[in-house]
Amino acid sequence: MMKNTTCHLPNGLTFNVSPVFGGVTFKSADFNVQQNSTFPPGWTIIINTEKTQVEEAGHDRDQDERYTRFTTPTLNRDSLYISYIVNPPSSDFRPVISPTRHIAMMLWATLWWYFHEPQPDLHVDTAASSVNPHKGRPKGEWRINIKREGIFKGRNLLQKLERMGLIATEDSSVGLQPIETRDSSSWSNMFVSRRSFWQLDPRLFLFTLTPRGAPSSPTYQSRSASPTRDGLPSVAALSLAPTEATFHTANLAPFTSAGPFTSGSHLPTYFPPAPTQYTSTDGIRHPIRPKPPHQGEVFYVRYIPSLQQWLSFRVPYVPMVKPDGSRPGTPISSAVTGIEQHLTENICSDVDTLHRWMNVPRVEAMWAEGGPKSAQEKFLIDNLTSRHKFPVIGCWDGKPFGYFEIYWVKEDRLGRLLDHVDNYDRGIHLLVGEQEFRGAHRVAVWLSALVHHCFLSDMRTESVILEPRVDNLKLINYLQEAGFYKEGEVSFPHKQSAIMRIKREYWEGPGI
Repeated sequence: MMKNTTCHLPNGLTFNVSPVFGGVTFKSADFNVQQNSTFPPGWTIIINTEKTQVEEAGHDRDQDERYTRFTTPTLNRDSLYISYIVNPPSSDFRPVISPTRHIAMMLWATLWWYFHEPQPDLHVDTAASSVNPHKGRPKGEWRINIKREGIFKGRNLLQKLERMGLIATEDSSVGLQPIETRDSSSWSNMFVSRRSFWQLDPRLFLFTLTPRGAPSSPTYQSRSASPTRDGLPSVAALSLAPTEATFHTANLAPFTSAGPFTSGSHLPTYFPPAPTQYTSTDGIRHPIRPKPPHQGEVFYVRYIPSLQQWLSFRVPYVPMVKPDGSRPGTPISSAVTGIEQHLTENICSDVDTLHRWMNVPRVEAMWAEGGPKSAQEKFLIDNLTSRHKFPVIGCWDGKPFGYFEIYWVKEDRLGRLLDHVDNYDRGIHLLVGEQEFRGAHRVAVWLSALVHHCFLSDMRTESVILEPRVDNLKLINYLQEAGFYKEGEVSFPHKQSAIMRIKREYWEGPGI
């Protein structure tokens, strides 16, 4: 039977998933705890699996007999639809403004659970491939079919979901029916592939219900760990900071979830990239880049079932220097619990953390950025003020484990050494500073998560590039296992680098 009985959404909310007759029910684990920030209380899906030709041999293909109950994912024989929605009390929440977005949100959460289930065998068995050993046979695309049943029978609903990019069909014709009907055959073969699902930004679909009597704007306008003019985090910011903490202490009443999904209007928080405009840097013509997240802001967060930990990425925080040259202290609200205080202190000591990491011999051997704390402070400030890259701190359950840089390749020095670079290709620099968080499995997860962010942040990004030193064979091996391929080598003044690239079209999804 299904492996995952708990569904951890990236906005910190949790659903208990349990089998019911013919399907699966989703029930919010947060509804009674945080009624001011929740999904619908629950919903039920009908999910089943089409029998194979071998299983159907000798039987008539009656519609009801074509399917069996779902136990574990198959390559492309699973189908689902939403059959029932549990609506919250009308006395507590305002009616949903957009029923379509409401349904899309539930379908997206259902797919989030489904694509966390064990991956099926991707090899395709056909008459032509039967002559080859199993591992040498062609691979197919992991898909789940969306049936036009239950809630999905609503007029124009599947059409709207298709235009949102959530579902797709290979039939791209207009069709012969002038208007859509409930039994319209042109919308009967819809599906979602794993590859496309993981390239959808969750902020397109995740939002919260609006409680009655809710203020028109959030109590605190500042995001987590937003510095004030004198360089001190505001009291409001500290009560919310850092964002990672809200995902692990969401059941504590004093804390409000603040992060990439937080919206005072209770609407989706996704905004599409701006139209391309051009500028030049050192003679290189390239698009004007959007501003990255601000200091201390968490821009990616996801629960990793295999490690039972939250992975998050945020921008480092460097306290401002006062006019007298001193640095402000870090006032901690008395209302902050132990874990929040620990995490807040981490955000306000990123220079100290980076100083410690950069002076580890194995890190110094690759980065050559060791030395006194002032050296790492200047290093961070230089990267925070760069126009084509920004620094990143990776965290497991809020504890920093590594330092990364995400950059635009076109105007980077690497771009000058490559034969061809697209306008929106991204590059990554990386290091793991904490010994306890090293290991092949963790690398596979956070590396794929960085690629995931690059593909989510701009749909025009078609590839991600790393340029490890050619003798860093361990990292090169990790990259190849993650789907990167070696495109060649380039010579910098200080090192010989392997060019490792992964393309969007071949990327399957992040490690889970």
